[in-house]
Amino acid sequence: MSAAHVVATYIIETSLPLRQAAEVLAGEQSTGTFVRVERESDDVRRQFAAQVESLDEIPLTGASPLPGTVGDPSLRRRAVLRLRFPLANFGPSLPNLMAAVAGNLFEIKELAAIKLVDLDLPPAFAERYSGPKFGVEGSRRLMGRREGAMIGTIVKPSIGLTPDQLGELVGELAAAGVDFIKDDELQANGPHAPLEARVNAVMPVLQRHADRTGVMPMYAFNITDDIGRLEANHDLVVAAGGTCVMACVNLVGFAGIEFLNRHTEVPIHGHRTMLGGIMRSDQVGIGFRAWQKIARLSGTDHLHTNGISNKFYETDAEVLDSISAVREPLLGITPTVPVLSSGQWGGLAHATYAAVGTSDVLVLAGGGIHGHPDGAAAGVESMRAAWASAERGESLHTALDESAALRRAVELFGPARV
Repeated sequence: MSAAHVVATYIIETSLPLRQAAEVLAGEQSTGTFVRVERESDDVRRQFAAQVESLDEIPLTGASPLPGTVGDPSLRRRAVLRLRFPLANFGPSLPNLMAAVAGNLFEIKELAAIKLVDLDLPPAFAERYSGPKFGVEGSRRLMGRREGAMIGTIVKPSIGLTPDQLGELVGELAAAGVDFIKDDELQANGPHAPLEARVNAVMPVLQRHADRTGVMPMYAFNITDDIGRLEANHDLVVAAGGTCVMACVNLVGFAGIEFLNRHTEVPIHGHRTMLGGIMRSDQVGIGFRAWQKIARLSGTDHLHTNGISNKFYETDAEVLDSISAVREPLLGITPTVPVLSSGQWGGLAHATYAAVGTSDVLVLAGGGIHGHPDGAAAGVESMRAAWASAERGESLHTALDESAALRRAVELFGPARV
């Protein structure tokens, strides 16, 4: 790929000839419109038009065409399309890049389906966007977990706890040896438990724990809000000694994450909430591989990928590909931490570790910790014991023999996976 171009990869379906549909898309997203105009000269097209780099037909799926599609549905075909966009069209600007590679194209009636699945970006983007400030190593240092999987949890119930109840829960989790705790994305800055009250309830508990043990778990306070309030919310957390803030990437936008990243003094925990709205369909939207590159360049130190056997729609293969994508090098920027969540518990540790082959992951168990039959502390113990056993290369049978907390978790959550 030329340093002067971006290459976007799509999966498209159309009832028109594949090359014709690809050219319509390339023109609409660069120099063209529905008709050739006088000033769209050959020279302009040569310099600025998006170009079809490759077009490879693949088997058709059984989904119906998108609403408003033109052409005979019986003639529909499917293909992987790679389009090359001149960087000069938008420059190394993430919002303007997205206008080109994921703008009006979803509405083009010549396409019966279109999904952006990957992006190849030139070095100019890393020259403008610094990416994560902390990533894997910085996060490990701040939470005092130099090796092994980082074990974390989400506050449960997600909403409804008073600040005092939250402080009590955090004390229990810290004493149990958890590395990381986060607000649920549903817990923001509402009147029942406002951000300032939560900070004031949590941070003294964590600091007392640090005074006793020398280690302070990382707490990710949800500071998601209007962009104009992100700095103040961040500053509130940091002034109280906090070591992490959480922002919902799709709700503040990539530009909001980048704005926060330029100001932040602590890691940004990037939540993916609402991503299913643009990712779940095979016919339209943006795939995780493309989305995560923009989120990482914007500055997310941690990024949710889901985990195997999750409670949502993704298959294990899709989740493992997401984890792999976040771990792949990107333009030399600091590595982001994959965050495994959704239905996670100790019985998934051996299967997960065997599949991902690394401990450089943050594993979040909400119900898997808080729902443990012997309480949240035992839930943390079951997670730690399972992951440590997997990392030592032991069998699941050995782990179950040695950990009563893990055996009790199996009684409630069902058979562990190997």
